[in-house]
Amino acid sequence: MKRQQCYSCGAPTGMLAFDQRSELIDYRHLQRHLHGLAGWECQECGEIEFDAASAERYAAAGDQLLEEYRQSVAADIKRIRRKLHLSQKEAVKLLSGGGHNAFSRYERGEVGVPQPLYVLMRLLDRHPRLMKDVLELGEPRPAPSTLGAPAEPQLGAAGG
Repeated sequence: MKRQQCYSCGAPTGMLAFDQRSELIDYRHLQRHLHGLAGWECQECGEIEFDAASAERYAAAGDQLLEEYRQSVAADIKRIRRKLHLSQKEAVKLLSGGGHNAFSRYERGEVGVPQPLYVLMRLLDRHPRLMKDVLELGEPRPAPSTLGAPAEPQLGAAGG
């Protein structure tokens, strides 16, 4: 049985070699099972260190899950935008305030969708009637009129 010192907690013989281990990688409800991993596990602190080949496979599987999630969100954003009958340009103007190509990049999965925008889009997907409010609130507000408006109180004025 091979043992070595743990780099994490310093236990002198804490790391125990393992082979043919299975691990579950989970990223935002997407999962991937990896089998046949090898490396070391500390019996004191639980730290795991994969060998080079296993570490590469683990990292690649994690990257693949991230890409799958990004593409899933991209498809969702596109579906919701179309359901709301918005062009990409209108969606940017009303919902994100980003650059003119922002929604195009979101929908292709080139960049991640900001979480507040994704939450808003999902809310509008569940309650499309709220789009009326979004349109109303998205209208420019007129500047407050100074004619006929009550005078602003002056700082430091007597009697205030």
